[in-house]
Amino acid sequence: MSLDYSKIRREAIRWHLLSAVNLSRPSGIYTEPLLEIVRAVYPDATHQEVRVNLDYLEEREMVRIAKDPMDRWSVDLTRTGIDFVEYTIDAQPGISRPKITQA
Repeated sequence: MSLDYSKIRREAIRWHLLSAVNLSRPSGIYTEPLLEIVRAVYPDATHQEVRVNLDYLEEREMVRIAKDPMDRWSVDLTRTGIDFVEYTIDAQPGISRPKITQA
């Protein structure tokens, strides 16, 4: 069985982004600190990679992105994004949310 490492990486990055944006509530967060958070897991991550995955999450209506005139992106969670990171809705395909287990 062959693992698709690009898919694993992409889905994990999406979870890390959602988790980080959740911690920034209620004010939101810019992409620059999000990049540093993702780089803690994937040191070779790029700003473009973060933006592509945020764009995906925006299309899924999990985040809102506000773009300023200097092309800085400020990101905040939507209701769906909050429910997802708080485990109150089912897991979504395309995002590798860790399972909650009880001992």
